[in-house]
Amino acid sequence: MFFTCGPNEAMVVSGFCRSPPVMVAGGRVFVLPCIQQIQRISLNTLTLNVKSEKVYTRHGVPISVTGIAQVKIQGQNKEMLAAACQMFLGKTEAEIAHIALETLEGHQRAIMAHMTVEEIYKDRQKFSEQVFKVASSDLVNMGISVVSYTLKDIHDDQDYLHSLGKARTAQVQKDARIGEAEAKRDAGIREAKAKQEKVSAQYLSEIEMAKAQRDYELKKAAYDIEVNTRRAQADLAYQLQVAKTKQQIEEQRVQVQVVERAQQVAVQEQEIARREKELEARVRKPAEAERYKLERLAEAEKSQLIMQAEAEAESVRMRGEAEAFAIGARARAEAEQMAKKAEAFQLYQEAAQLDMLLEKLPQVAEEISGPLTSANKITLVSSGGGTMGAAKVTGEVLDILSRLPESVERLTGVSISQVNHKPLRTA
Repeated sequence: MFFTCGPNEAMVVSGFCRSPPVMVAGGRVFVLPCIQQIQRISLNTLTLNVKSEKVYTRHGVPISVTGIAQVKIQGQNKEMLAAACQMFLGKTEAEIAHIALETLEGHQRAIMAHMTVEEIYKDRQKFSEQVFKVASSDLVNMGISVVSYTLKDIHDDQDYLHSLGKARTAQVQKDARIGEAEAKRDAGIREAKAKQEKVSAQYLSEIEMAKAQRDYELKKAAYDIEVNTRRAQADLAYQLQVAKTKQQIEEQRVQVQVVERAQQVAVQEQEIARREKELEARVRKPAEAERYKLERLAEAEKSQLIMQAEAEAESVRMRGEAEAFAIGARARAEAEQMAKKAEAFQLYQEAAQLDMLLEKLPQVAEEISGPLTSANKITLVSSGGGTMGAAKVTGEVLDILSRLPESVERLTGVSISQVNHKPLRTA
């Protein structure tokens, strides 16, 4: 059972008994063993001077490094305190410090072996962080926490760091010279910029003055244009007024001429009226009398012609009625004849049809031979056999006529040869 007594030490009470006595105090029950042993462990912060002499770095350069570490047993964490009790119970503070120092020195040497001199020399913070990280992960298992670690010193026996210092010094000097040159350059640039800005300001000032002069000239020109325009407008107004006055004078003169002309026209109209009256007395009256006479004669002649036309029209009408009556009588006779023929057809049928065909055959023959009668010249071509001359033409016509019954039969369905051998049927 552990009891922490103060911030700088821890008291451990341990013991063994088969029937331990029980003590009640303040409402609490304490079981006290028969055999008791009290041990203390220091919780003070230990300062360790971690030295690593002539450790070869990654490139094989031996250097010596000294670091300062602050460590302590963590009494607030029960697990770490238990681990520390298991490791260091019964040991003195010097023994605990020696164990922690050996652990830190080992990790410091390991970190040095994995880094170059330049990395350790130039980036001490990185080296310190790596040693702190690795050592803390190892010492925490012992119940010890690393409070801090700082790289105190780096030195070597080969003047390697001195050479690096020289190189660094040369670099710094070079940088100083470059910085000085750059400063001079920047000063020159700034001076040139200042001069340029001064010249630019001067030019801008001159430009503004030129702009002001230009604006003045433009406004003066605009004012001059306006003055000249007003002067020209006044001159034109004067000329216009003169022209208007002249126009009014001319209009009045024209009006006087118009009045004079109107008076002349009135005199001429009076003269024309006088001459018209004279003409009417001498010419128009006799002419109107002659016209009246001719109109009367024309009306009489027109009446006579109208009467003749009406007589002729009546004659034509009567003649037309007579012709219409004759045509109607003829049409009625033909209709009656057709009716009789129809009755005959009904009575005799095929014989009546044959009669009509025979009646039309001469007309058909006439139509067939008609072109021959109107021909002025006929040219016959023969192969050497048969008749020649007019007999040939007659034979051709007779041959056409002999084929006529067949054509009639194809067109009407009536055979002339069969009708001639059939007896007549009566109703």
